[in-house]
Amino acid sequence: QVQLVESGGGSVQVGESLTLSCAAAGDVFRLNGMGWYRQTPGGERDMVARITHEGGTTYEDSVQGRFNLFRDNEKKTVTLRMDTLGPEDSAVYYCYARILARTARGWSDSWGQGTQVTVSS
Repeated sequence: QVQLVESGGGSVQVGESLTLSCAAAGDVFRLNGMGWYRQTPGGERDMVARITHEGGTTYEDSVQGRFNLFRDNEKKTVTLRMDTLGPEDSAVYYCYARILARTARGWSDSWGQGTQVTVSS
């Protein structure tokens, strides 16, 4: 069984920073793409940032230049550093990873449980 364990959400003021961390645990053989998505009440789950195994990154336009995503393949972690946060960044953030489990026959998509980020003025 594979789990993505998230940490680092919380409440901050406009202009402050937060760092979200996610660790893959359990029956993990290999990791491919990883990233973070976010969802507001009644909204879709949208990509915030993603990173390939080799470290190539893609950011949603509104977070470009404010958010920084990096990963540690040895530790099986992905981290999202969020700076200059605004109220529009308030959402539940979900970690994502494409995982090949040791006992699986193929790759599968895994999601974390979600962590709330609230930015207030």
